[in-house]
Amino acid sequence: MGLITFLSDFGYRDHYVAAVKARIMQLAPAQAVLDLSHGIEPFNIAHAVHVLDAVFRDFPAGTVHLLGVNDHGTKGSWHAMLFGGHYFVAANNGLLALLTDGQPEQLVKLTAEPTPSPTRDVLAPAAVHLAQGGLLADLGEPTTELYQLMNRQMRLQDNRITGHVIHVDHYGNLVTNISRTAVEVIARGRPCTIHFARETVRDIVPHFQMADPGEAVCIFNSQDRLSIGVNQGNASELLGLHFDSQVDIRFPA
Repeated sequence: MGLITFLSDFGYRDHYVAAVKARIMQLAPAQAVLDLSHGIEPFNIAHAVHVLDAVFRDFPAGTVHLLGVNDHGTKGSWHAMLFGGHYFVAANNGLLALLTDGQPEQLVKLTAEPTPSPTRDVLAPAAVHLAQGGLLADLGEPTTELYQLMNRQMRLQDNRITGHVIHVDHYGNLVTNISRTAVEVIARGRPCTIHFARETVRDIVPHFQMADPGEAVCIFNSQDRLSIGVNQGNASELLGLHFDSQVDIRFPA
């Protein structure tokens, strides 16, 4: 028996999460289910992808990830997918395309009728099927029809990297799409300055607490993405930066 993780935009006030778990228990009373988060901003695919991509690889291969975010989808259909040794079940809403850069290893369109509660009635049974050792092919027909959303890409130049904020976390820290690898490749041993809003930071340090309280600071987070914080402060509010705000790293010529 495999593990199911559960990520949704259902929140914590209503019965929606409990209804999905009750359905799973009806189908497989001993099935293990671990909550990733139910605090995803409603219909926010980018937020869901960030949270999922940050953690799914930490689970054992064969884990099934049940994704109840914008679960009616854009095309009114639902998919099951194999990617990176993990299974995913989700609405056809762009989430799977963003997670895989449009290149899942295997993809099937779930055989399902429209329902008011797709996560409970369509996705949860598919997740249980996979967690119990069922085959992906038994859930529906193979397909390549995946609703496409594209990740915003870094722009790399000889003396500059331009990226954007892709997530604002609970503390107001700003996670960018600039990777440690990109910085090391472009830097070639040169120092850098990081520019955002009206601020300039002249170093990337190991952790936020290395700056004085109230001071802007840059680190690489546990996913090796450049992140901007304010020690003991909310960087998003204090710097006026939000999702998609531009961040530049510059190197001397």
